[in-house]
Amino acid sequence: MPTILQMLLQSAQDGAQDLSGWKIIIGGSALPPALCEAALARGIDIFAGYGMSETGPIVSLAQIPPGCTPTDRADEIRMRCSTGRPVTLVDYRIVSEDMQDLPRDGKSRGEIVLRAPFLTKGYFGKPQASEELWSGGFLHTQDVAVMGEDGFVQIVDRIKDVIKTGGEWVSSIEVENLITEVPGVQECAVIGVPDAKWGERPMAFVVRKAGAEVKAEQIRDQLMAHADERRISKYAVPEAERITFIEAIPKTSVGKINKKQLREKAA
Repeated sequence: MPTILQMLLQSAQDGAQDLSGWKIIIGGSALPPALCEAALARGIDIFAGYGMSETGPIVSLAQIPPGCTPTDRADEIRMRCSTGRPVTLVDYRIVSEDMQDLPRDGKSRGEIVLRAPFLTKGYFGKPQASEELWSGGFLHTQDVAVMGEDGFVQIVDRIKDVIKTGGEWVSSIEVENLITEVPGVQECAVIGVPDAKWGERPMAFVVRKAGAEVKAEQIRDQLMAHADERRISKYAVPEAERITFIEAIPKTSVGKINKKQLREKAA
């Protein structure tokens, strides 16, 4: 979990422990690039893993394969923070709503669907949910992702968490990662909230690092700079009044960000 890694790095810094030689796989939620950079700086071989309770759980790893040389540090971090490449025996597809395979161009967004010998056959006592899970003969993950030419997959959001604003789809995960790059930000969660004009607008819940004095306008200005560089859409930038600072991000029992609770808080 990124939260545990953040605590580990802080504790090691306070106690001056040497973490070089450690190997850590991050799961449960996306690995923020800034946190990956901090772990690499401490000598940790860190990369993301992906799976679900229904998958047993691992179906892909973002470990850099032998013979693969990233073009630069940013490319290495991109690979390590990605959803990774399929592990052995996993049939891994990114498909459209009509189950057609999408191009490996790093842009075409579709749902991850899977087949493997170790995936669950269904949900106990829930035949309809089980049928929906395996619609079309593949397990539907409900995760929206893109696949690059190098075979690395990147989840951009959960289907239920995609923010639909101004006629565009905005990835809450992408905005979260950019906000955590702002100096003084420890953690962030982004959700969509109803808006009379645009349908939905992004709202960010931000946790500051101890002693940091981050302002909403600083976060907004940095996001606008990314929008000017066309890294994200301007629709992805929340208004200052929709950037809220809180003491801690609520988590589920397994340590994932509880966006349902955040939506209730926003309402």
